Amino acid sequence: MDRRIQKSKQAIMDAFMTLILEKDLENITISEIAEKANVNRGTIYLHFADKYDLRDKCLDNYLIQLTKACIHDHTLEKITSKSSLIRIFEHLEVNYKFYSAMLSNKESPVFRKRMKEIFKEGLLDGLDLSEEKASKEISVEFLVSAGVGVLEWWIYNSKPYPTPIIVEQLWQLFNSIECNSL
Repeated sequence: MDRRIQKSKQAIMDAFMTLILEKDLENITISEIAEKANVNRGTIYLHFADKYDLRDKCLDNYLIQLTKACIHDHTLEKITSKSSLIRIFEHLEVNYKFYSAMLSNKESPVFRKRMKEIFKEGLLDGLDLSEEKASKEISVEFLVSAGVGVLEWWIYNSKPYPTPIIVEQLWQLFNSIECNSL
């Protein structure tokens, strides 16, 4: 891809992210994004169908980074490995402003759903669902909902516990559930 195109696209995404930290998506206009990105409206429409498409692309970008946080030595670890949990929370800390904005405004249901899909995929990849399928599917749904709920709580409450403590607590909870049902 042409470097100028990449720069324009990145400027648009950066401008959008700056604006989403300030106000809800409904109150953001394409003109505001264009002005902040120092591009014209037509340039935005070359890359994105509308502000919702732009939001989705930004979400995808951060969620891809979150997925990569689980990758160690070019292998995807089970989402329930302790080192994977540490990297997830470290990623959340580094990108705290973004996740805080996404989880505390009207966009949170869209974002939460996509985050749950990623975690569910990670858990399902690490489990054998051939035996007691219903029980394991319910367990996975429970773990994912609980895990995303804790992530959301941690961010919403301004990271009340440091990463090592929150990871240790989650690890103990996951292990107690896994020993009893997975």
